[in-house]
Amino acid sequence: MSPQYAGRVGIALSLCAAVGYGASDFLAGVAGRRGSTALVAVTGQPLALTAAVLGLLLFPWSGPAPAALAWGAASGLGSGFGILALYRGLAIGEMTVVATLSGVLAALIPAAVGLALGNRPAAVQLAGMVIAIPAVAMVSWQAREHRARGLGVSEALLAGVGFALLFIALDRAGTASGTWPLISGQLVSLLIVGSAAVRSGGGGWRRVAPLAAGAGILGGAGNILFLQATGLAQLALVAVISSLYPAVTVLLARFGLGERWNRVQRAGLLAAAISVVLIGI
Repeated sequence: MSPQYAGRVGIALSLCAAVGYGASDFLAGVAGRRGSTALVAVTGQPLALTAAVLGLLLFPWSGPAPAALAWGAASGLGSGFGILALYRGLAIGEMTVVATLSGVLAALIPAAVGLALGNRPAAVQLAGMVIAIPAVAMVSWQAREHRARGLGVSEALLAGVGFALLFIALDRAGTASGTWPLISGQLVSLLIVGSAAVRSGGGGWRRVAPLAAGAGILGGAGNILFLQATGLAQLALVAVISSLYPAVTVLLARFGLGERWNRVQRAGLLAAAISVVLIGI
């Protein structure tokens, strides 16, 4: 496989990861309206772990290298705390504000790390990255009167940093160990969200289980796709494309919940599409 072709496959996998993440957040957001957000998180994590285990059968690997497992565990810290923060933020704050802040940070921090590590995207790809950052904000933005200011902002910032750590750690783990880094990461993440669920003592498991299970499966699939993408394309590009997941959530909310788009969101969706094309060239 030529480097150019591999890079395009990596971008395609990144886009698929964004779809998985965005759909997962949509299901988790709906489930969070029915019960404890910690319960939603802990219900989905075992299925994400199962997806990582099944990934060992689908992708070649040379063995669970200690360094890869350590980076995987670090990704689990980001995933666990990021998920809890995101679900909490969506529950108490303005959903569009929380999605915007977390999505932008999840794109900017890994992109900056990738550039610092020597990633050198082509000029047209760099232009696509620059367009993608405001596109994430635009597709998530919604003007509303009497907006509750400040609520969920700190949770959104924590979620963005957590997901940035997830992306960076998975990139450093590499693909030589297959999905073993995801397995160690999901175990750490499960420990974090499980502890939160025990402390919350939330009920209503039956109301959230189906949606939370779907969120876990889609999130786990997104992690696998992201990990594979980092083995084919530069982190700076993969992270930005994968962080377009709020656009998927907005699309699902539009057609699944009947939410309307405003002009800014339409422009953002167009900008997101242009950025994908430029990065994929």
